Amino acid sequence: MFNPLATLVHVFVSSRVDYCNVVFAGALKTITDRLQRVLNAAARVVSDTRKFDRGLTRVMHTELHWLDVPERINYKLGMLMYRCQYNKAPRYLMDHCTSVSDVAYRQRLRSASSHEVSVPRHRLTTYGRRAFAVTGPTVWNSLPEDMRDPDVSEDSYRQSLTTFFYFRSTSVFSALEVFYENALYKFTFDISLQNLCLLGLLRNN
Repeated sequence: MFNPLATLVHVFVSSRVDYCNVVFAGALKTITDRLQRVLNAAARVVSDTRKFDRGLTRVMHTELHWLDVPERINYKLGMLMYRCQYNKAPRYLMDHCTSVSDVAYRQRLRSASSHEVSVPRHRLTTYGRRAFAVTGPTVWNSLPEDMRDPDVSEDSYRQSLTTFFYFRSTSVFSALEVFYENALYKFTFDISLQNLCLLGLLRNN
């Protein structure tokens, strides 16, 4: 069903969140959280959810099928890496993508036959690891081997990439939800145990 409100939000909000977002690759969570808050506000508008209603993350994932900001950044990096592999990206980006099979002393490694890209060494732990030469190959190598197959078309790759990051984000969310429920159960059990101990002490006195 066509939703004009969702179209307006995509044109004026989510498209701006995605614009040049690869510069935030490897950035601190405090930085990406600012963009996430903007995306959350847009999701509330589209889903008609109030500010303090619970379950916004579930609505974004299951109903709107939106990726969180870190996954949107990795998605953009994954698309850039695909285009670099097939000479569809600017030369200044393709120059930073060297296949493992093209490195003489690594041609016999398993990573060479699985179409991985060499990740260069970097000294700085802040800006060095955030360079495209590092973040791009890292994201590419983290994808399943069948997605790195040269015979995969761009449309098929795009769909698989979205599905990959979607299920990875939802699985993390589910794990956190289970952790929260277990922690809440443990907290309730500990409180109940303390109350029973206290009741026993009062009876003995």
